[in-house]
Amino acid sequence: MAAAAGASGGSPAVAEEEPPLGLESLVEEAAAAASAGFRLTAVRREPAVRLQHGVSGLEPLAWSEDHRVSVSTARSIAVLEQLSDVQGGGQEMVIHRTAVPAPAAACYLKVGPKKEVAECREKFSSSMNPTVSQTFMLDRVFNPEGKSLPPMRGFKYSSWSPLGCDANGRCLLAALTMDNRLTIHANLNRLQWVQLVDLTEIYGERLYEANYRLSKADTPRGELEDFAEFQRRHSMQTPVRMEWSGICTTQQVKHNNECRDVGSVLLAVLFENSNIAVWQFQLPFLGKESITSCNTIESGISSPSVLSWWEYEHNNRKMSGLIVGSAFGPVKILPVNLKAVKGYFTLRQPVVLWQEMDQLPVHSIKCIPLYHPYQKCSCSLVVAARGSYVFWCLLLISKAGLNVHNSHVTGLHSLPIVSMTADKQNGTVYTCSSDGKVRQLIPIFTDVALKFEHQLIKLSEVFGSVRTHGIAVSPCGAYLAVITTEGMTNGLHPVNKNYQVQFVTLKTFEEAAAQLLESSVQNLFRQVDLTDLVRWKILKEKHIPQFLQEALDKKIESCSSTYFWRFKLFLLRILYQSMQKAPSEVMWRPSHEDTKILVSDSPGMGSTEDDQEEGTSKRASKQSLCDTGKGMDIDDTADDSLPQSSEIGGHEPMEEKLLEVQAQIEAVEMHLTREHMKRVLGEVYLHTWITENTSIPTRGVCDFLMSDDGYEDRTARVLIGHILKKMNKQTFPEHCSLCKEILPFTDRKQAVCSNGHIWLRCFLTYQSCQSLVYRRCLLHDSIARHPTPEDPEWIKRLLQGPCTFCDSPVF
Repeated sequence: MAAAAGASGGSPAVAEEEPPLGLESLVEEAAAAASAGFRLTAVRREPAVRLQHGVSGLEPLAWSEDHRVSVSTARSIAVLEQLSDVQGGGQEMVIHRTAVPAPAAACYLKVGPKKEVAECREKFSSSMNPTVSQTFMLDRVFNPEGKSLPPMRGFKYSSWSPLGCDANGRCLLAALTMDNRLTIHANLNRLQWVQLVDLTEIYGERLYEANYRLSKADTPRGELEDFAEFQRRHSMQTPVRMEWSGICTTQQVKHNNECRDVGSVLLAVLFENSNIAVWQFQLPFLGKESITSCNTIESGISSPSVLSWWEYEHNNRKMSGLIVGSAFGPVKILPVNLKAVKGYFTLRQPVVLWQEMDQLPVHSIKCIPLYHPYQKCSCSLVVAARGSYVFWCLLLISKAGLNVHNSHVTGLHSLPIVSMTADKQNGTVYTCSSDGKVRQLIPIFTDVALKFEHQLIKLSEVFGSVRTHGIAVSPCGAYLAVITTEGMTNGLHPVNKNYQVQFVTLKTFEEAAAQLLESSVQNLFRQVDLTDLVRWKILKEKHIPQFLQEALDKKIESCSSTYFWRFKLFLLRILYQSMQKAPSEVMWRPSHEDTKILVSDSPGMGSTEDDQEEGTSKRASKQSLCDTGKGMDIDDTADDSLPQSSEIGGHEPMEEKLLEVQAQIEAVEMHLTREHMKRVLGEVYLHTWITENTSIPTRGVCDFLMSDDGYEDRTARVLIGHILKKMNKQTFPEHCSLCKEILPFTDRKQAVCSNGHIWLRCFLTYQSCQSLVYRRCLLHDSIARHPTPEDPEWIKRLLQGPCTFCDSPVF
């Protein structure tokens, strides 16, 4: 400070402005010295999504495991779903946008009978004691509508559950409004969010029945007319944060005393009075009937601000707890007793990670499982944002017990950290401050504990002058989502604020391709962020890099997994789209030509109006080659669309390349179909008796598999031989529901009876979908029928599977 003042000639005005600039330059110089060994190049990814309302809450951005980004705003939660589109040739990221609206009615917490509560509210508002009346009138928990104050609308926080919790096997969304209403939502039909349960209402009823005592041993505190008791009843059900645990397995006893494993998930809710309610839900979560239990834990932390689940695995033994942070600074882990949960153990007593009351509030906590290369064991890294610093704590179990190493990372930001996110696959942590600066922190293990190398990402070099309000990293670490508004221009603040969600790449194409090839997940849907980087590269350069082709071919030869075949199909489809010529007309604009429309006499041709329009356009309109990837009939559309390339330009080499790629796509699709047919036949053989009609066209599937003379698979031939011997010359054919004629199995996509009635086939069981409604996969690759009450359990299990071509869930 003194040196700065002396250098400026003693001018007071200059001396006042120099310290912030000097501090910021010191921070950047320290960061540059620490990150000299590596460099991250952030690239902007279009499009930028503009929000209709301003963001609200402390951590407004969250990215789910099924690649949906939730943004808490003043009127709704905007949900942006990232899709890896194989049907369009645009290079921009494909985003499907929905919203969870805020409730119209204000939430009043249940603190007693309605009549008594109304009398108390009137008494407190008109009290002659100003400490009572003023406190009551200005507290927004007591007055969510506000009257003279603006209403408390919008969302305070949102949290995504693990993958596999709703009826479609996707993530649930827990939402906390500004007026303290905690609800759980599910997106069951992709277009609309449905509220499944209101936990604030249920918890209030439980407290009311227990007379607002946590246990029977508690003594009554007082009457509702006492203002202190009125405040206590509100604070014990005012949520601060909520977080989901990982999916665990519980045992359920059936009526015949048999035990079966049932999936469950826990939701921890931190309240203002430092209590924690742990809800246990049975999966799939359908509503109030799926609530198994609710237990309340007293944390003993004053002024709690944030919580996170601590899950640690050591020698195949899992331990669980809750990490709670305070607005005064302390951080500790609380034991959670998980009853009837298989393989889980709990702590004997709380573990204090940081005990100093240094008045640095804990803003965000992340827990990252890692492997210690020197200690040769798994460990747990806990990071917490405290002011402008990052507190870290490394926990590992040794023969001596639980070892705890902690410290702070300083010199990251000159302003407080407003948001923090972590890539749980490699342990990288990202922090940001409101001035548009993001820090990447990479943990480096040492003999005893670890250290962090960090690097500065200036968003101003990517987006221009911006202010940041929140960040979130994608599940596989390929993208960073950022909420931005306009920054200062020529020293002046902007007149209006336009909130946008923008995306930045964190990995290169080569890194994404290598991660996809070495993936332990082996599911394309769960790695959409990585496949989008690969898709972007192929669409830009219009070819598949040679190193990726060779590495994928080696994987296919050495591994029998169908994952690499699906990855190859994805690459070929993107290559096919990159070779298409852009349509000369706008695709959505209707044509005024009179075209003949094929009207089917079968009600099973489509479940919705959209499906009928899609099927009509493929038969009636003459479009460019980009329609080939839409819908299911790739073989049919190829005959109509490919010759048009000669009409457009007459480029024979391009037409030959398109035909070659189309042939490769059909070959890979046929291979995946045969592999799934073998799986279906295996289920049929294991779960049917000799004379039982399985309702699956078993004979037709067997004949279809053996119809190609060039197909040599000893496993398939042995399986088919056993099934035919078991069927004893019975065929069990399918019949058309309109004319009762036999439906032959000549095509894997559809069944046509002798009278011309066409039924689409389910890609999961190869049954004909003879109903008005059916399901489609997320990318419209295939269709599947709905399970019926008459279906046995093994058929229902088959119908729960993902798409065999793209791994997408089915709706």
